[in-house]
Amino acid sequence: MTINFDDRRQDMPNLQKNFDLKNLEHTRQDHGLGFLLRYENVAWYEDGVVRILDRRVYPTTLRYVTCESVEDVARAIADMVTQSAGPYTAAGMGMALAAHTVAGKAKNKQLEALRRAADLLSTARPTTEPRMRRVTESAFQTAKKALDAGESDLTDILFSVAFNALERRYARMSLVGQHFVSLLPKKAVVLTQCFGETIVGTALRAAKNAGIEIKLFCPETRPYFQGARLTASVAIDMGADVTVITDNMPAEVLSRHTVDVFTSAADAITLDGYVVNKIGTLQIAIAAHYFGVPYFVTGIPDTITRNDVVIEQRDPEYVLRARGVQNTKPDVKGYYPSFDVTPPHLIAGIVTDQGILTPYTLSDYKTDGAGTDFYGGLII
Repeated sequence: MTINFDDRRQDMPNLQKNFDLKNLEHTRQDHGLGFLLRYENVAWYEDGVVRILDRRVYPTTLRYVTCESVEDVARAIADMVTQSAGPYTAAGMGMALAAHTVAGKAKNKQLEALRRAADLLSTARPTTEPRMRRVTESAFQTAKKALDAGESDLTDILFSVAFNALERRYARMSLVGQHFVSLLPKKAVVLTQCFGETIVGTALRAAKNAGIEIKLFCPETRPYFQGARLTASVAIDMGADVTVITDNMPAEVLSRHTVDVFTSAADAITLDGYVVNKIGTLQIAIAAHYFGVPYFVTGIPDTITRNDVVIEQRDPEYVLRARGVQNTKPDVKGYYPSFDVTPPHLIAGIVTDQGILTPYTLSDYKTDGAGTDFYGGLII
């Protein structure tokens, strides 16, 4: 794995300039979104490598990690080079890279390599494995059909699977964004959590189209600061009024400011109405409930239950430092569960592409009759 030290420290105007000059056709579903959400700046396969924007250092440093193998892609996902929905795109592009690596080999050799790649990418982070499986299985099943049809190089085919999944996900999250902004007054104050990826951009785009002014309060989201670095960056790219707060400020903000909605995306929305999301979501949901502020979750319901959820425990050393600066004496211990679980009674609604459901009516969500899936390309 190579880190491309495009390691130029840039201010936001320069980053924005790079974005403005970049192929601004209005046919793709990422049109008009912030720099982070352009497809090539999430994860992109081209010429035998997968290039991933390093979100661990953005926006103060603009650099990409170049992955030359499936192992590199899995390591980048595990090491948080990309987060939120970025790993789903990285996994899809990683399957295209796997196909490139074994192009022209015997059918059984290609299937063996692609199965190994699917397993490696899907298990890079345990809590999101069910969704990641849907990405990689879609690619694997497509590969099997293509090989059965006599194809010998599946690179372009699996790249198309990954690209089409991006288009489909962004299109459906555009609908989620429209449903979400329908909840807001003309001048809305919204409290966020972590980085919801696509929905951040599509909701802001929908709000602009609807003439809604949004003011965001973004908790910084330690230890990786996704709220401060990612959510706030997309918001400012798109012209929103955004204020970053520390992770111990949400209750104070809820108590003293008129907040219309607390919202987050979700790493899992279980069939029994629980929401798994970035650590810290639960405490904000409790505070919002206390102060009478509704919590609306954006996303597509999953097919798992609360009992299926495995909470990833990450290296506690990250808690003891902030952006590389050690904050504690030696022998001080840390604790770092990556996610927490919010129960349904704290959730006002789940905003989906089909409308707004309650945590108790998720069974009303209908799968795509066309046989496609939100994360992969096939329902599996």
